[in-house]
Amino acid sequence: MLTNNIGHHFMVRQAMIPRNLKPFPYISGNRMLSGYKPKSNIKDSYKILELEEGCSLDDIRNSYRSLAKKYHPDSGSATADSEAFMKVEEAYRVVLSDVATKKKSSESNEEEEDQFKSKAPQHRHYLSFEGVGFGTPSQREKQYMQFRVDRATEQVLEYRKQRLESQYAATDLMKAKDVRQSKKVKITQAVERLVEDLIQESMAKGDFDNLSGKGKPLQKFSDCPHIDPMTHNLNRILIDNGYQPEWILMQKEIRETIERLRKNIVASRSKLGGPMTPYRQKQWNHICEQFIEDIRKLNKRIDNFNLVVPILSRQMVHFSADKEIVRAQKTYEALMENRDASNSDTKENEEEKVKSFGWKSSLFKWLNLTLK
Repeated sequence: MLTNNIGHHFMVRQAMIPRNLKPFPYISGNRMLSGYKPKSNIKDSYKILELEEGCSLDDIRNSYRSLAKKYHPDSGSATADSEAFMKVEEAYRVVLSDVATKKKSSESNEEEEDQFKSKAPQHRHYLSFEGVGFGTPSQREKQYMQFRVDRATEQVLEYRKQRLESQYAATDLMKAKDVRQSKKVKITQAVERLVEDLIQESMAKGDFDNLSGKGKPLQKFSDCPHIDPMTHNLNRILIDNGYQPEWILMQKEIRETIERLRKNIVASRSKLGGPMTPYRQKQWNHICEQFIEDIRKLNKRIDNFNLVVPILSRQMVHFSADKEIVRAQKTYEALMENRDASNSDTKENEEEKVKSFGWKSSLFKWLNLTLK
């Protein structure tokens, strides 16, 4: 578009030049004068356009436009030069022709390949033997037999390779397992030696002199065939002397605390009795507030327990004060129902006793009268 506009501008300016004057050494359409001999060297043309071979048409057009604006005599720039502009235009035409030639040659090569593919032999004896070999059918058969032998050899080698790899992998796993087992044994032995050293050191210091069972024979514990008796006895000795882990003691304390709180709130509700008067309701609210505070403290204790417990599955969840209060109400209602049922049973038994006693007394009276 820029080239056509510039050419139109040149034609208008040339029409305005007087005939007795010599025209400017270029004509419309930006065609070069016959006095200029173009050089059709392709590499130089790419250099003039500041491009490399294999570039796209868009790159060629953009480079030509930028250089035309730079060197065109009517551009008004400081770098305007008519000879340089003509070199740029000639280089632009040479590069375009080179790109078109390469494109035609590539298209012709593709056509030749397509023709060759379409003319491939399609006879039935070329479709046999899995397409292997060339020549006569007998020659192709020999070549195919050799191909099968080679393929079978490769498959055998591949199978042996996979088998050896699997064997080596199993050996490596066994070695790794042995290494882990040996490390475990070493660690166990080191721990046992450390414990033994600590026990001997404590015995030397006299830390075991204040034990209640010192000098006395060990009690016979209930033996279990699935537990080592020595380990069982040692654990019982440690437990009896207060050497339990901290988290076990905390767990025991939490369970005892929640059971005690549950019994206390049920007992408090039983003391209030029913029906609930405003005074009793006020007392019950006070008892519930105290219970909620106790549950809050217990939940803090549970948080501390969860931090020290070594097993994730042994961690405990918080207790809900509202749920515990509802549970206490239901327990109280169940106790009242059982009490009513027991009272009704006792009344029925008393009535039956009274009836049976009245019948016996009347019978006794009748016997006395008959005897008289």
